[in-house]
Amino acid sequence: MKRIVIALLMTAGLTACGADGEPIRPTAGVGVSVGTGGVSVGGSVGARVGNVTVGVGL
Repeated sequence: MKRIVIALLMTAGLTACGADGEPIRPTAGVGVSVGTGGVSVGGSVGARVGNVTVGVGL
């Protein structure tokens, strides 16, 4: 049982660092704009793998 847990942890570590392909790169952005309606603040977070980017804007 101990060997299985160690093997799973090692596999997860290799996958996270991109040993079997491109790593997942986090993306983030923050913006501030001033207009006639006042000041507004926005932001976004996401992840990028190769040419594919997935994100959420706030």
